[in-house]
Amino acid sequence: MEPVTKEPEEKDDADRYRAPALDKGLDILELLAEQKEGLTRAEITKRLGRNASEMYRMLERLVARQYVVRSAAGDRYSLSLKLFALAHRHPPTNRLIAEALPLMQRFADEAEQSCHLAVYDRGNLLVVAQVDGPGTWGMSVRLGSRVGLIDTGSGRVMLAFQTREHRAHMLAEHTKVKGEVTIDVEELEKVCERVRADGHSQKDSQQIFGVTDVTFPILGPSGHALAALTCPYLRRIDEYVAPSIEAVTGMLSETVKGLSVLGEE
Repeated sequence: MEPVTKEPEEKDDADRYRAPALDKGLDILELLAEQKEGLTRAEITKRLGRNASEMYRMLERLVARQYVVRSAAGDRYSLSLKLFALAHRHPPTNRLIAEALPLMQRFADEAEQSCHLAVYDRGNLLVVAQVDGPGTWGMSVRLGSRVGLIDTGSGRVMLAFQTREHRAHMLAEHTKVKGEVTIDVEELEKVCERVRADGHSQKDSQQIFGVTDVTFPILGPSGHALAALTCPYLRRIDEYVAPSIEAVTGMLSETVKGLSVLGEE
């Protein structure tokens, strides 16, 4: 039997509806998504096997549309957080919240503390889920609140678990929230180094006396923070024996492990 030869009109849809310019842009985005420290234009051109001039034009457009950012020296390119921000307007964010809430509720019941989940949003953080503890007293952050990027546990954890380029982009987008405590860039970098080394942040709240913020990152497959889960820990001083901050930190760590798997699917 003679092999059947496809006529031009019978080509697969993948070939029939090709958009070369779009493919080039998507190739760049997919390549940069796998790079923690970004790539130079020459490296991108070589890895994709493309013409240098067409890569230059495409990169310039992606930078102009803020999907890609240049390093401070201007010689390396990496993904911005724009795709991440767009994803938060899409149902996968609802999935994260839906998956997180039962685990957050279990944590709150066992730890007898409240907790809240925050994601990066236009220069600061947005609280997208919140669960109260079971006790008479508690500390909670209102759902939908925007919290500071610089002086909160959630913000510092989100900054710590990003590439240097992404962190610079987040700081460039940042605008001060009411009452925000000022910190210089060098000191902030040291804070981020400590948070990365510890794997989480534990510090006295810079907004309210008597609260210790314990925050863990929810990590995606590249090791970057997709969200931050915080427990604003309150210590009981009466005769009731509640879980210690050490025990609560361990519980929050286990809760986050269950959520970080979501970023790997």
